[in-house]
Amino acid sequence: MPELPEVEVTRRGIAPHVAGTRVARIDVRNASLRWPVPDGLDTLLRGETLVGVTRRGKYLLLEYAPGWLLVHLGMTGTLRVMSEPHALPAAGVHDHIDLVFERCALRYRDPRRFGAVLFHPRSAGDVLMHPLLASLGVEPLTDDFDGQRLYAGTRGRTVAIKQALLAGSIVVGVGNIYASESLFRAGIHPRMQAGKLSRPRAEKLAKAIKDVLAAAIEKGGSTLRDFVGSDGKSGYFQQEYFVYDRAGQPCRVCGTPIRQIVQGQRSTFFCPHCQK
Repeated sequence: MPELPEVEVTRRGIAPHVAGTRVARIDVRNASLRWPVPDGLDTLLRGETLVGVTRRGKYLLLEYAPGWLLVHLGMTGTLRVMSEPHALPAAGVHDHIDLVFERCALRYRDPRRFGAVLFHPRSAGDVLMHPLLASLGVEPLTDDFDGQRLYAGTRGRTVAIKQALLAGSIVVGVGNIYASESLFRAGIHPRMQAGKLSRPRAEKLAKAIKDVLAAAIEKGGSTLRDFVGSDGKSGYFQQEYFVYDRAGQPCRVCGTPIRQIVQGQRSTFFCPHCQK
């Protein structure tokens, strides 16, 4: 599913086209996503100017004067820029929502409908206090996340370090692909108990997480089965994977065959020689 880099790539792709422009209309063709799309979005936001597009974890936050749209891409969602708002191509069966602006439109497509489009009114307080956002961990690409923060968050934790990263309570947005890649770069075995992470290794892992996520964003994310960016193009960070989805292939560093295990019903890939 789209992870933080793919969501950030989407944010950077759509923001220049829609920030500062007014909503002409909102067409909701199928409101049955992970949670029902709120009724009356068109009435509420028509004519309103989109103040800006930000991100919290894997949620895109589209801010208007009345409040925020929260958009989650789920497992198969995409948010594409359509350059001709007055002559949109016919919607496919999985094209559930069009946000039509003055100069372009955003089309939300989600074949499996595990994503979400929700509204948080300004009268309910800051959007970061929304129940889906309030308990999220620190953003990994900010100065608030470092080795000390990671070390403190893992104290007393008996869960495997990879599972601790995926949980999102210590640091948000480090999904399955990038957790495996970060642990490889830090030389840490994915089954190691989080509480046994030393301070020096926490510093190394925090840096690896930042480096991996930043590199993935720079490359346009990974070409996942259903993900393309807002311009319809695929990312190519997968060409630089060290371990993910490379079971049985030689490690790019030492030549040892990459192994695959299952942790929490998710595949984990690692090098048994480079990761201890």
